[in-house]
Amino acid sequence: MAFTGHAGVRSTARQGTSAGPTSSVAAARAFQAPPASERRLLWLAAATAPAASGLAAAALCRRASLGRNRGLRKKAAAWRVAVRAAEEGGSGQTFSRAFPFSAVVGQEEIKIALLLNLVDPAIGGVMISGERGTGKSTAVRGLVRLLPDIEVVDGDRYNSHPTDVNLMSNEVLERREAGEELKVVQRQTPFVELPLGATEDRVTGTIDIERALKEAGKAFEPGILASVNRGILYIDECNLLDDQLVDVLLDSAAGGVNTVEREGVSVRHPARFVLIGTSHPDEGDLRPQLLDRFGLTCSIRTAMGADWRLQVLTRSYDWSKKPEQLEAQFGPQDKALKALVLEARERLKEVKMSHELAVKISTICSRLNVDGLRGDIVTNRAARALCALQGRTEVTAEDIRRVTVLCLQHRLRKDVVSDSVDNSGRVIQALQQEFGEGPPPTLTVAELAVPVPA
Repeated sequence: MAFTGHAGVRSTARQGTSAGPTSSVAAARAFQAPPASERRLLWLAAATAPAASGLAAAALCRRASLGRNRGLRKKAAAWRVAVRAAEEGGSGQTFSRAFPFSAVVGQEEIKIALLLNLVDPAIGGVMISGERGTGKSTAVRGLVRLLPDIEVVDGDRYNSHPTDVNLMSNEVLERREAGEELKVVQRQTPFVELPLGATEDRVTGTIDIERALKEAGKAFEPGILASVNRGILYIDECNLLDDQLVDVLLDSAAGGVNTVEREGVSVRHPARFVLIGTSHPDEGDLRPQLLDRFGLTCSIRTAMGADWRLQVLTRSYDWSKKPEQLEAQFGPQDKALKALVLEARERLKEVKMSHELAVKISTICSRLNVDGLRGDIVTNRAARALCALQGRTEVTAEDIRRVTVLCLQHRLRKDVVSDSVDNSGRVIQALQQEFGEGPPPTLTVAELAVPVPA
């Protein structure tokens, strides 16, 4: 489900600029078949310098690649991503707001999984796998419209929490211990998209050693992990992510802290975030360590129904030509979902699960030979979040049956001959053995949200 009308945002969203995407297309087309060693840097010129001259960016990229590039993995797939991003950016359409979340056609399972993570970020994020052009990125970026405001310490670069010491930076802790009254401001929950070709320093931050020695300080320039603290980190085509960046993300996701060390100088700051990724299975698999960090996984395939395709085409066209009309139609539903998420967060504290249902979750994980306890924990949390999202305080067997496949299907890979095997069937079989029936019919977002008047 490719919403081409929203494609103009794609090439600029990662930098937060409204510059036109035409230079990206020029950069991508400047060299139809560059050497493999230069493709990723050429992609960076197209994706990260939309305001500059496309041809100049491509030329600079080619020169820079002569002495820097080494060991690029999955070059052909990365080049396809580059060309696709540049071509989609050529639509000339730019919008200050994301495509309405409620206007995304179908994808109900994906939308429910995203909402569950908004209710309880401790679930651990979502990994969405599917074919090209099915609207994975559109659905994820639409989540921006549902993000609530959070309280942060004014002037802090790490979105520090005003009262929770575990979510405070060292600077804020020092100010607090000195007796300073911390000014609190409201800020929208951060949503940061990680560029595919980002360097480790861009992600973790950098330390200016010379400045640190001269000024007897640390001279730390925060990176992406600092700006995304207490927010959402989105990685498009995350199966193409460099192994070094995967290690950095795993370290931060495991401890909720980012540590940067250079020449004996060390800096630590909180880095807790919800990780959301999208990928195309034909472009390579995720490392098992990273896949296990995702709390939920979903997959999507292109629907072949003519009516479904026509509906996607109509909404895509309306958004490109008459965005105010689509906004008026689906804006109230997005507002209702946002209010629903806030209510569910408060209700989550009161949600209870019986001992019998908790035992059934562990029994299913044991029957499926799920290593570790992350599967048990995530399934428990997801069932509680779904219960809160539906306005209840007591988890039912239906809640568990609805979320178990999302929580466990990606944790069974070691038991299959091929990674392409769909493990959802094994999870459904375990549900039938334990509960006597499999997952209930798919819950739709429309069943959850009652539109809020504009």
